[in-house]
Amino acid sequence: MRAPLRVAILGSTGSIGRSTLEVIRRHPDRFQVLALVTNRSLDGLVEQVTMFRPRRAVVADGAALAARQDLPRANWEGGREALLSVASDPDVDVVVNGLVGAVGLEPTLAALQSGKRLALANKESLVTGGPLVLEAAERGGGELIPIDSEHSAILQCLAGSDRASVARVVLTASGGPFRGWNSNALEGVRPSDALRHPTWEMGAKITIDSATLANKALEVIEAHFLYGIPYDDIEVVVHPQSVVHSFVEFVDGSVMAQMGFPTMELPILYALSHPERVDDARLRTFDPVRSSPLSFEEVDRDLFPLFELGVEAGRRGGTAPAVFNAANEVAVEAFLDERLGFPSISAVVEMVLSEVQTCPVTDVADVLEVDRTARAAGCAAVDRVGSADRESSVRKRRVGA
Repeated sequence: MRAPLRVAILGSTGSIGRSTLEVIRRHPDRFQVLALVTNRSLDGLVEQVTMFRPRRAVVADGAALAARQDLPRANWEGGREALLSVASDPDVDVVVNGLVGAVGLEPTLAALQSGKRLALANKESLVTGGPLVLEAAERGGGELIPIDSEHSAILQCLAGSDRASVARVVLTASGGPFRGWNSNALEGVRPSDALRHPTWEMGAKITIDSATLANKALEVIEAHFLYGIPYDDIEVVVHPQSVVHSFVEFVDGSVMAQMGFPTMELPILYALSHPERVDDARLRTFDPVRSSPLSFEEVDRDLFPLFELGVEAGRRGGTAPAVFNAANEVAVEAFLDERLGFPSISAVVEMVLSEVQTCPVTDVADVLEVDRTARAAGCAAVDRVGSADRESSVRKRRVGA
């Protein structure tokens, strides 16, 4: 009997991290938790450490760790260096990167350069530093397995086929909570409205990205780097039921799709066990009758301009996707803090893309520098656009009164 794979989970207190721990809890003979990492959610990490007893427990925000004394027994570490150390730990077999945002790039590179299997949910790694990620995997011998349901679906559909046989891929999008709305209705959207996703349970940032369709633009960029597919051969359709996760069309006209009821535990399990399939009765839930009917629609590019802005940034290449990502992160945070209206998220991102100069991606420093510049520009844009939003809101309340 072989030993369990030793797993490090980066972002263990987020939705991907919690789902990964659920999968591991059901398969203790296959997987063992060696390290857990959170950014600053220390209370959640304490609960996980008590339950799973990892060898290492890391809080990337070292100040948050230093402020706590009542910690369960574990090797507690804090700071960026500890995060990177876990990603390259020689005792770790699989690194699950469930971090949110551009902060995930450096641990992604560290894991791949150390020859690890990287189960990647941090889409920003490929979006901001795609060429660097591919280079790190080639140089270090690491294995990159996507966790995103859409990219896991493509991986499964491509099994046994080479790139030359692929004509195009089609990613599916749920359409989010505002599918079918009009632009006037979107002006009154509050964070609580945007966080009500119709089919998936996710963290706040990715849920907002799903509502704006920025998330789907990021996934198009991911698909380009993961599978070497030209942007012209990557399409997106809205599929409200979230049962079909992606299509792959081959040069002979055959089309393959991967299907299943929406749960992140399925692609997580596949990423951990790839290319094997592990028996999991909890995930064998597909019922074609219950899932019917299945419908597909075109993306409303006018209602969701962030989708086109993101894909165009991917086409521009270099650090343009990193600018898009940084501006979007800043704008989403401002929206969640109610400092920015929902339609103004795209206005901020468009403003930053027009202001920040881009360059080729040659090393991590290029990405980090443009990320800082774009975030500063994003904050300034939020101040300008958010002020206009507030003035508009006041005028509307006066008219209503």
